[in-house]
Parts: sequence; structure tokens; C-alpha cells
Amino acid sequence: MLINKAYKFRLYPTKEQEIFIAKTIGCSRFVFNRFLGQWNDTYQETGKGLTYSSCSAELTQLKKEFVWLKEVDSIALQSSLKNLADSFTRFFKKQNKAPRFKSKKNPVQSYTTKVTNSNIAIVNNKK
Repeated sequence: MLINKAYKFRLYPTKEQEIFIAKTIGCSRFVFNRFLGQWNDTYQETGKGLTYSSCSAELTQLKKEFVWLKEVDSIALQSSLKNLADSFTRFFKKQNKAPRFKSKKNPVQSYTTKVTNSNIAIVNNKK
């Protein structure tokens, strides 16, 4: 039997870390909303959506156009694309409603990342 574990931490980031987190959340929301718009346009024209791999390839081009996307965690941007692709997969299976645009006014703001190259470390109860 497969058991997944999750850990929830309460962190108190420094001012620089708060800025980085806010930038990452904003960029993740921008990527999600941008590709959601493209996905909706394609769906209305063809009746089918885009694929994760096509959006991922276009994300690298988008980073060249918007240089500020390179400042944040790239895994967070890829995660927002995966979440969008999963949302559309569930929509096409009639499990959920169509995905909606993300809003800055939503009180719950988050992003998902992974530990790679020691990008996340908690030392002495501090990040």
C-alpha cells in the first residue's frame, strides 16, 4: 500500500524572502492565467485544449519575452502549468467545471515547488 506524507510548517521569512515569495506567487498566477486564456481560445476554436508539453515549450519562449519570469523559482511556474493541465483533464472527463482565472484578491495565495539543489533548507527552525 502506497502512503504519501506531507509536512506543514509555519515559517517566518525575512523581508527578502517575503518579496521572493510574493514575486513567485505573482509569476505563477501570471503564467496560469496567460495559458488559461490561450487554452480557452484553442478550446473554443477546435473543441480541444492544449497539451502540457506544448505549454511548457512555450513557457521558455515566454521567459525570453518577460525577463522577470527568470527571477523566480522555475519549478513553481511548471507546477502552475501542471495544475492547469490537470484541471482541464478533469474538465474534459466531466469531473469538474472549467478552470477559472486566478485572482490577486483571493485571500489564499500559494505555489508549489520541489526541493532541488538544496533550494529549501530549514536550519535551527529557520529557513
